[in-house]
Amino acid sequence: MTLNVLPLHHVHGVVNILLCSLWSGAKCKFLPKFKPEKVWQCFVEDGLTLFMAVPTIYHRLIAHYEESSAGVKEVYKKACKQFRLMVSGSAALPVSVLSKWKSISDLVLLERYGMTEIGMALSNSYLNERIAGHVGKPLPKVEIKVVDEAGEVVALGEQGELLIKGPSVFLEYWQKPKETKAAFVNGWFKTGDVVQQNKEGIFRIVGRSSIDIIKTGGYKVSALEIEELIRTHTHIIDCAVVGVPSEEWGQVVMAAIVFKTSTIPSQEELKNWARRHLARYKVPVNWLAVKELPRNAMGKVLKPAVVKLFQ
Repeated sequence: MTLNVLPLHHVHGVVNILLCSLWSGAKCKFLPKFKPEKVWQCFVEDGLTLFMAVPTIYHRLIAHYEESSAGVKEVYKKACKQFRLMVSGSAALPVSVLSKWKSISDLVLLERYGMTEIGMALSNSYLNERIAGHVGKPLPKVEIKVVDEAGEVVALGEQGELLIKGPSVFLEYWQKPKETKAAFVNGWFKTGDVVQQNKEGIFRIVGRSSIDIIKTGGYKVSALEIEELIRTHTHIIDCAVVGVPSEEWGQVVMAAIVFKTSTIPSQEELKNWARRHLARYKVPVNWLAVKELPRNAMGKVLKPAVVKLFQ
């Protein structure tokens, strides 16, 4: 039995959870609206064995768990023992969230990669070790290649755009021939995601080429890499790193921060801390405190809206 707390206008909610449940003959329970306390209640009462969600939901479930009493925490931890599998998708899973969730549930979230246009393409192993910060290997019948800006295949370990080919790839954008043509090159679908493959053939997502790869002073910087580091700061709950246009640098690195308490470190303290862990050109120029990050219905951070915060 599984629980669906995702919107049905998105492939994650309607295909991965609902249709897969129907195909396998499993029960699928719905909640009309996501509330962390309600989800934990379902974990405790409903005999669930499978749960799929986006990173934001796991983040909020962790926050509710940490705010609960010691007795309630024990009930929640016991409820997690019944699960066979928990999956994260639709956005990059922060390593810090994976680690915290494992400490609560004793489960390592299975992260995989897909899109509406291609279905599921890459996945960590169900049976074998799952690698934090990585989305696994190609699924059966999925062909992949990683190319540079000139369209040439990059060497192993180098970053490049992920191209996909296979039976699950869509045929066209409905009544949009120009957009369809632009989305393909010689039959390969251009995902727009920058990836890196290790020597074991396992991929990690570096970021969206148009959003998460910041070009500053001749350097290409991964916003996701900087975000992972910032989330390890003891005073920070969450963050979003963006590139803001600059005549001098092309783009400058900026960070919107959600702090745990009203005690906020100064800009200089944050920069000095970051310099101990990052190259200087990766250190955010400005750190903006916000109550919450702008998100869409799936919980993804709306980075264009974050950029506007700095403009």
